[in-house]
Amino acid sequence: MPKVDRRIAKSQEAIKKAVIELMSEKNFDDITIQDISDRANVSRGTIYLHYTDKYDLLDKLIAEHIEELRKICESASEMDYVDANLPWFEYLKDHYLFFSTMVASKGAPSFRSQFLEFLIEEFKDEVDVEKGKNQGLNEEVILQFIVTSYVGLVEWWFNNGMPVPPHVMAEQVGILLDRNL
Repeated sequence: MPKVDRRIAKSQEAIKKAVIELMSEKNFDDITIQDISDRANVSRGTIYLHYTDKYDLLDKLIAEHIEELRKICESASEMDYVDANLPWFEYLKDHYLFFSTMVASKGAPSFRSQFLEFLIEEFKDEVDVEKGKNQGLNEEVILQFIVTSYVGLVEWWFNNGMPVPPHVMAEQVGILLDRNL
């Protein structure tokens, strides 16, 4: 039984890798299941065994990465922003091809909206408008400010080929979050 599981996992990894590589080369709308099957060296039937179509494949791939980011956030929930950001930016760097492709791709607008939604969920408990530096401000405005800034920074980081290392991003973004939350 484990051999079957390993083969399935290997096929799924090849399929995911293939779609990311193809998206870094051409528009998602122009990618066919045949392109994916050729690149992954699996049959079209194998792809359809796991995914209804290329959109389902992309959605599952995005959901998988967001779930991993959620786990990182959960494990870092007791840390300060600087320390909590380090595993986050390391994960983004380790999955550079995926995130840089999603950020640059016109074929994956759902990634940006899912990423924003995820960050709103993660940051909403951090916003305190009852006391402190944000007392009296609108919670929704603060959340949008933080989340769109965060997404913008990640986009900038990838679009410029990660000009600063993850530990510098973690430290500086952490300081900025401390100042604003």
